[in-house]
Amino acid sequence: MAVKVLTRERFDAVLFDLDGVLTDTAKVHALCWKRMFDEFLQRRAAESGESHRPFDLNADYRRYVDGKPRYDGVRDFLASRGIELPEGDPSEPPNWNTVCGLGNRKNELINDTLATEGVEVYEQSVVLVRRLLEEGFRTAVVSSSKNCEAILKAAGIDHLFEARVDGVVAVREHLAGKPAPDTFLRAATLLGCEPRRSIVVEDAISGVQAGRAGGFGLVIGVDRHGDSAALKAGGADVVVADLGEFLTP
Repeated sequence: MAVKVLTRERFDAVLFDLDGVLTDTAKVHALCWKRMFDEFLQRRAAESGESHRPFDLNADYRRYVDGKPRYDGVRDFLASRGIELPEGDPSEPPNWNTVCGLGNRKNELINDTLATEGVEVYEQSVVLVRRLLEEGFRTAVVSSSKNCEAILKAAGIDHLFEARVDGVVAVREHLAGKPAPDTFLRAATLLGCEPRRSIVVEDAISGVQAGRAGGFGLVIGVDRHGDSAALKAGGADVVVADLGEFLTP
């Protein structure tokens, strides 16, 4: 699939998700989510005397957490287990038995992991971004992560994107998170491009749903986990295993 498929005649901008599309941090996020939820479920089981079912790295992560704002992920997973907790406040310490407390614990874990292990990029994704810039495309990163800026800088690719709409921006501007299209629509606005002439690139089901809901001209799903069918069902027009597929003649 040649990069010419993404033509300037049809499109002006490409909006990239971060984790799992540009950087190989999705698996790190998944492990941190599992550790946080398993800690909580074990504490809850010890207090109640009931057995607990651990967080599933595949089913639970993809269905309830992946691609969503942090507190939404906490809330949706707990609801799947019939657990209700107070909302709490974003300023609460990690591990408090509130939605915000658990979310803050997950953030603490990811920051510690990134500080010790660094960030790996998907090399072919970066090559594609550079090629698109040469072709005259505008580029942006759209991520639910509040760590987005730090990850981009740690990976050395922050300069490749004209705009960034992340978890920090979403809170500041009161934008609904994925699967709502608001963050992608905001990025298109910042670039001065129409959604119908913009491309969304996502590896999360909630992300392709957001791209479809926003009326974007092309939604590309990146299948890192064998989720091709689910990505297509969610709204992806095209699904690839790696963005390098757009570089081959």
